[in-house]
Amino acid sequence: VQLQASGGGLVQPGGALKLSCVASGGIWRIDNMGWYRQAPGKQRELVATIGTGSNTQYADSMKGRFTISRDNPKHAIYLQMNSLQPEDTAVYYCNAEQVLTYDGYTYRGVWGQGTLVTVSS
Repeated sequence: VQLQASGGGLVQPGGALKLSCVASGGIWRIDNMGWYRQAPGKQRELVATIGTGSNTQYADSMKGRFTISRDNPKHAIYLQMNSLQPEDTAVYYCNAEQVLTYDGYTYRGVWGQGTLVTVSS
């Protein structure tokens, strides 16, 4: 099972980016998925999570600016980020809380490789 994140890049303050994360590997079902980020010199922190029923949860500082969404058939999640600020600069990681595969395996705590978002003028 793998998670592949993409969509990061350099953006000016006030700009927007959309991150994508696609899971692969004979997947039958994925439970909660989410985005986390880690800024230089800081610990990894929660950005947003989304359940199979598209129920969402956001960190307070992201509410109103970031939107997480999910495409269950594609085993994908997305993060639309608006009004980006320099403090949003970080490596963004996607996470799958629990992945069930067709061959009967269960994987917990699966992480993608991260995608770098840099907000700078």
